[in-house]
Amino acid sequence: MTKGKKYVDSLKAFEKSKIYESEEALGIVCDIAKAKFDETVEVHFRMGLDSRHADQQVRGAVVLPNGTGKTVRTLVFAKGDKATAAEEAGSDYVGAEDYVQKIQKENWFEFDVIIATPDMMGVIGRLGKILGPKGLMPNPKAGTVTQDVAKAVQEAKAGKIEYRLDKTNIIHCPIGKVSFGKEKLKENFNTLLGAIIKAKPAAAKGQYIKSCVIASTMGPGVKVNPSARLEG
Repeated sequence: MTKGKKYVDSLKAFEKSKIYESEEALGIVCDIAKAKFDETVEVHFRMGLDSRHADQQVRGAVVLPNGTGKTVRTLVFAKGDKATAAEEAGSDYVGAEDYVQKIQKENWFEFDVIIATPDMMGVIGRLGKILGPKGLMPNPKAGTVTQDVAKAVQEAKAGKIEYRLDKTNIIHCPIGKVSFGKEKLKENFNTLLGAIIKAKPAAAKGQYIKSCVIASTMGPGVKVNPSARLEG
């Protein structure tokens, strides 16, 4: 695939093989972002784990201190008082079986996060084959299956992101927008890195985080040294 002129030019702004400290790397990523829209900044951690083993899974969620810069639309599956609490917390959509039908029959996906009370999981289970591949299935580890739906809605809208090990043993996460600047992005990066370090499985052997790359939507990846936070 041929890279565009802006991409090629941006490669000249830094050393591709060099491993930078996070603040410098984020500064480079922000400086070389040339798109006409506010690019998302993403982090990619290559982990020293084997996702085929259940005891080497890493999955959780964390609220980024400066949010993601994205407007998050929530769909809450709840009934009675819990449904009322979700509505009062500002959820975009609240319902039960009616939304299962809407997703199944209309292929409706006007939401970014699904939150559910535990008693609704039997109903949502019917959507497993649709939601699973899209990464939208509610999960207790991510805090999206909970009795406190109001808190979950507020956290999702405040910039809560989910991190999980994929089949290639990589964790991909957004940490904000280029317009945030390197200081706010660094705070978000450190919060995410801290959560991933804390989630280290007991079965992990050898180097836990093998490598780390930060990139904007349209930009090249800049290598980062995460080891400063790993010592000890």
